[in-house]
Amino acid sequence: MGAYMVFKDALESLASEHADRYDIVALVHRKNLFDVPCVTYLEFPEIKSSWLKRLRFEYYDCRDISKKLKPHLWFAMHDITPNVQANVRAVYCHNPSPFYKFSLKEAPLAWKFSLFTLLYRFLYGLNIKSNDFVIVQQDWLRNEFMSRYGVGNVVVAHPSVDFVPDGNATVSRLSKPFLFFYPAYPWAPYKNIEQILKAARVLERGGLSNFEIWLTMNGEETPYSKKMRKVYSDLATVRWLGIRPRTEVMRLYSEADCLLFPSKLETWGMPITEFKATGKPILAADLPYAHETVGQYERAAFFDTKSEAQLVAMMKHAICGEPIFRSTAEKKIAPPFSRNWTELWQILLGSREVESHMSKM
Repeated sequence: MGAYMVFKDALESLASEHADRYDIVALVHRKNLFDVPCVTYLEFPEIKSSWLKRLRFEYYDCRDISKKLKPHLWFAMHDITPNVQANVRAVYCHNPSPFYKFSLKEAPLAWKFSLFTLLYRFLYGLNIKSNDFVIVQQDWLRNEFMSRYGVGNVVVAHPSVDFVPDGNATVSRLSKPFLFFYPAYPWAPYKNIEQILKAARVLERGGLSNFEIWLTMNGEETPYSKKMRKVYSDLATVRWLGIRPRTEVMRLYSEADCLLFPSKLETWGMPITEFKATGKPILAADLPYAHETVGQYERAAFFDTKSEAQLVAMMKHAICGEPIFRSTAEKKIAPPFSRNWTELWQILLGSREVESHMSKM
């Protein structure tokens, strides 16, 4: 859903701002997922059925499509740089998995993710230097791409949020437990759910019970989640909610007292941005992505993802209402940088059009 929402938001912005000047064509695997006007959809339903078909499409079929369309801008929205012909070529890289450092302990719980990581490290590098622009969501990712792949044309583009919860919709829960909420799909160990569960066990055994932890998993999703549910099923303070639609996640934001976000790897961390609208505390991993996502905020604290004791202490302080949350400042991002889709289109279309015009004078 994250990649889909990014794609849909991009199309909506592009159509509303530039449909009067450009014909917009979107290559999709299902037309019925999109209703953005002023866009021509070309459907390729077989692309997602296998990686071989996906790669054939990217490296062979797209070249033929580009020769027919003769596009000014070809914007590859899903990580891979295809073989195409266009005046301006750009790729949007939003998968951070190639930069995750696995431990031997984690690999058996997510062997598919391990193979996926190795594959993506290779695919990211193919053709990447043929792009005029490489788009990433955070500054730390720009540094990684520049270091690993030797590209210097990397744009940091912060994602926009199209819907956020009502900051005044807090539910009255007098004398009820302090609620921590971690919305995440348990795809792999980097989601770091186990650190939360270990902390909950320590707090329970220490006699603290006036809190709850809500997780959007039930133990049936992946081998990793199955192990977590099996090992920590005894915890009375944990609620295994299972996967929830986005609208319900928004409602749960309004009920929670604190967002708990321990993930070790994210391109952005959209729940952090969404939860900021509530004005309530955020307890997040002390990692570059989390600091950049939190940005300027009045009530945030960060913990070491390798320190169970520190997380236990900070959760206990939060439950007891002790002042551990502080105001944070927004990180200054060096150009090229865009805060929204409008600014990104200016980079991809505006500056290049000026250069093209100037070259003809």
